[in-house]
Amino acid sequence: MIMDYFLKVSEQVSVLFILIGIGYLCGKVGFIDKHTTKKITDIVLYVVTPCVIIHAYQMEYQPSILVNLGITALCAIGVHLLSMVIVKIVFRKMPDNKKEVLKFGSIFSNCGFMSFPLQQAILGKEGILYGAAFVGVFNLFVWSYGVVCMSGERKNFSVKKIMFNPGILGVFIALLLFLFSVKLPMVIASPVEYLANLNTPLPMLIIGYYLSQAKLTDALKDKYAWSGTVIRLIVIPMISIGIMILLHIKGITLITLAISVSAPVAATTTMFATKFDKNTALSVNLVSLSTVLSIITMSCIVAVSQIFA
Repeated sequence: MIMDYFLKVSEQVSVLFILIGIGYLCGKVGFIDKHTTKKITDIVLYVVTPCVIIHAYQMEYQPSILVNLGITALCAIGVHLLSMVIVKIVFRKMPDNKKEVLKFGSIFSNCGFMSFPLQQAILGKEGILYGAAFVGVFNLFVWSYGVVCMSGERKNFSVKKIMFNPGILGVFIALLLFLFSVKLPMVIASPVEYLANLNTPLPMLIIGYYLSQAKLTDALKDKYAWSGTVIRLIVIPMISIGIMILLHIKGITLITLAISVSAPVAATTTMFATKFDKNTALSVNLVSLSTVLSIITMSCIVAVSQIFA
């Protein structure tokens, strides 16, 4: 049975990696460059992601769904708090020029770019529905604890950046539409759906481009990148999912959370390392190594979660 689950999940993950491979080739031959990638990233963050969330929430209000959204959000908060404790213990003796990047990269998963497409492929619209709750919590933590962690200064914390983040705004608008069972007119709903459908190919092309610019041989030799990757892909997901199972979290909620928590190191790690003049080379190694290895680890972890769901 576990092999059937593994094959099903790995098939979906493999589809994503084929798209990543296309992005990799485009980066190598010059079809995509740094400037293009930045613009595509902005389109995904500010247009596609909100549309994905709003489209997913276009359904009649159901109390059971609202309860599951609350459970997902609470679990997401618990996962991030648990991750903060784990990395504080594990990386307490790491060199100062590596500690911040390792902590940030281990805590924050690529729960938007990598998880949304997989949740949609395995769970359908409802997977995105609950996945959006996790991304909302991710944004709250990344723009509060994450900023302070990477910069080392509390003055960089901004409530405005948290509240006006496109992911948070998307969840807020979508939730209002869901709570009041407001159906968008076709002339608006159709463009929203078309834009939402870009959620799978565009992020994968972006990840592929970044991999094409990284030196995987350097990542494979980087012991610090390996330590962060193991914490991100194995330790945190296994402990988190184990606790959820003990708390009797089941069904789509458990599988959605498993996909979000088992995703590789967030691409935001490199963006923040660059912004705050931290160890950018380590951040690139973390993102690239964890992304490549996640085709195996995500398949295994999500397959196990399906057994207990």
